[in-house]
Amino acid sequence: MKLIFKLLLTAVAVVLLAKLLPGIEVESYLTAIIVAVVLGLLNIFVRPILIFFTLPATIVTLGLFLFVINACIILLVDNLISGFAVSSFWTALLFSILLTILQSVFYSILGEEKA
Repeated sequence: MKLIFKLLLTAVAVVLLAKLLPGIEVESYLTAIIVAVVLGLLNIFVRPILIFFTLPATIVTLGLFLFVINACIILLVDNLISGFAVSSFWTALLFSILLTILQSVFYSILGEEKA
C-alpha cells in the first residue's frame, strides 16, 4: 500500500515541478503516474548499472557525478514516454534535484512505521 502512495506522491511532485519549471511538460495526470512508475523502474534496474560503469568519475568528483546520472535517467524517461518532455540537460538536472527534494519532503510526511 505504501508503494502506491509513494508512486502517487512522486506523480504529484512531477506535476508540481512541471508547473514550476518552464522546460518540463506533462500532458496529463495519468502521464505523471506513468512517469513515476517508469522512473522508479529505471532507478531500480538502470541506475546501478550506470553507477557501476561510471564509478571512477563518481569517485573523482566525490559523488557529484551522480547528479549527471540522475539527469540522464530523466532524459531517458523523456525519450520513453510521449506525454512527458524535458527541454535540455540542464533542465533535467534541475528537475532531478528538485524531484529528490520534494520526494524527501513528501515521504517524511507519509512517515515510516518502525517494526
